[in-house]
Amino acid sequence: MDIVFTAFAVLVFAAVIFMVEGAWLWWSTSHGGSARRIARRLDLMAGRREGGERISILKQRKYAASPELDGWLRRIPQLAAVDRLLLQAGVRWQVAQFLGGSAGLLLGALLLAAIMPLPVPAVLALLALALVAPYGLLVKLRGKRLKKIEQQLPEAADFLARGLRAGHSFSNVLKMVGDEIPEPLCAEFKATYEEINYGVPMNEALHNMAGRIPLTDLRYFVLAVLIQRESGGNLAELLANVSRLTRARLKLLGQIRVLSAEGRMSAWILGLLPLIMLVFMSLVNPEYISVLWTTEPGTQMLWGSAGAMVFGILWMRKMVRIRV
Repeated sequence: MDIVFTAFAVLVFAAVIFMVEGAWLWWSTSHGGSARRIARRLDLMAGRREGGERISILKQRKYAASPELDGWLRRIPQLAAVDRLLLQAGVRWQVAQFLGGSAGLLLGALLLAAIMPLPVPAVLALLALALVAPYGLLVKLRGKRLKKIEQQLPEAADFLARGLRAGHSFSNVLKMVGDEIPEPLCAEFKATYEEINYGVPMNEALHNMAGRIPLTDLRYFVLAVLIQRESGGNLAELLANVSRLTRARLKLLGQIRVLSAEGRMSAWILGLLPLIMLVFMSLVNPEYISVLWTTEPGTQMLWGSAGAMVFGILWMRKMVRIRV
């Protein structure tokens, strides 16, 4: 009798323990803090925020660290081109940082023009330089990065062809290229592999890479892969042909740069020599050179010569710039 009662007591105690634990698990999974956070995030992703803005689960580049400023900047469509330029230049600046730096540079130019007694053409040139300099810096960084990527493309195409001949899948070869090829091309291939790995269709991921890197050779590479996926064929041989054509194009481009080096040097000398002489004469004999901006005929000559210089520089640039 005692054994039966003891067993019954043990079973009742175990049943109470299991019932309490089950109640706790049910409460924590349906009404706990973690459950509420998950439900809130699912509601936000499936519906809208309180202000009516739809949430996207895709990762987006931020225009500013502050959410309020980021939302305000996203309402300006023209800033998308600035963000794309920052992305292609490979810098870690945000749009708000770029705009703040540009505004600070312009403010410094205004203060310098207010402090120093400069002529009107010099003030206008200083303000124009302050406005154009940040954008010009981004364009220069973008050009250097794209040029380096263009030089790495043949090696990447050969790497992809060797990996495909070895039996690897295309997505795995993309990851291998991202691990082996140096910067900056490795980051682009890693980003493409991660997009494919997270469920983005391969066609869309390759189009995204072509959008981030506006190079003709890379578009050839993307088109070759997409055509092979649609029609079939030997992708390794196709990539080897793309690599050979890219190398031949880069070799021809190098020969053209060598042949046009004299014209580019002449353009630099003819464009900078008048400015250098103007600064030199302003330091040596300011009374003599100040006639250019203190008299009406001198001002007209100054504006006419500036227009002629700009026209000549653009014309010489068009002559020595040969697209291949």
